[in-house]
Amino acid sequence: MEEYVVYILWSEEFGQIYKGCTSNLIERFRSHNGLGTKGWTLRFRPWQVVFVRFFRTKKEAMAFEKYLKSGVGREWIRQNVPFK
Repeated sequence: MEEYVVYILWSEEFGQIYKGCTSNLIERFRSHNGLGTKGWTLRFRPWQVVFVRFFRTKKEAMAFEKYLKSGVGREWIRQNVPFK
């Protein structure tokens, strides 16, 4: 059974956070930190994983990722995720 992960990355050097969803966290992290050749995260390397939450379905994971990208979700991140 495949599981899905919502993750938050932190770029300490640039003070940026990134929220994403994947079914393969290790490969996705490698892409963000070294293998990827295009995209927003390329500019803010290196990244640290500061939060992960596992879900049984892609639908649940995508809904939580969408929540984290909302104003309420950004506030939740500030109160609950240890970074900075």
